[in-house]
Amino acid sequence: MRIHFIASDTAEAQEALRGLAAQYGQTAEKDCDVIVVLGGDGTLLETIHRTLRSGKPVYGMNRGSVGFLLNPYRPESLTERLKQAQSVTLYPLQMKTHSRDGKISEALAFNEVSLLRQSRQAAKLGIAIDGIERLPELICDGILVSTPAGSTAYNLSAHGPIVPLSANVLAMTPISAFRPRRWRGALLPAHVSIRFEVLESDKRPVSATADYTEVRDIVQVDIMQLRDNGLTLLFDPDHNLEERILKEQFES
Repeated sequence: MRIHFIASDTAEAQEALRGLAAQYGQTAEKDCDVIVVLGGDGTLLETIHRTLRSGKPVYGMNRGSVGFLLNPYRPESLTERLKQAQSVTLYPLQMKTHSRDGKISEALAFNEVSLLRQSRQAAKLGIAIDGIERLPELICDGILVSTPAGSTAYNLSAHGPIVPLSANVLAMTPISAFRPRRWRGALLPAHVSIRFEVLESDKRPVSATADYTEVRDIVQVDIMQLRDNGLTLLFDPDHNLEERILKEQFES
């Protein structure tokens, strides 16, 4: 099996890269069968964004901190582990933003798209689903739309629900909602189109971020899931992502 190794800049990840490349060889990315990422969740996200169009499956080993989307680091029998690995297909969210200066930008998110206030004043947002207004005014610090894979990250920290991979839904979670005070968000079918309108954008500026791509001073954000642009992640059978997400719901 031809492997291309990618590592974060930390000493721990770089040491692992040198050892694995010496043991299994380092194949050029364009010629490899699989990409093995050494680092944390951030390094993995950066890699899948960069290599998405290549269609190469990605297998991560944790040389970072949390490593929720990665397998345990074990350098032995890597080729056998890759052959036995189970695949999960992740579908990204497409974020399309309109800025106050008229600029239109696009970015992808495998975890979440988040909108956040830029100033001391709370954001005012209007929400429409498939062209139908669902919430005319939400006053909040922000809001996010999460994929199932990202539901255990920022979404969970904002008290959003954990979503199983097979559920085929997206989680919309407000961040410190002030009005409506009791609105806690929504679970939406994955095929819907979502639009956020920024109200009073000159007085209450808002930024939008897709994973790590940020756009500031926005007036409108459109979000939809891309079902024809999937990414294959590989996991050890005893470290299956579906099981990990399910287990996370029972952690104390």
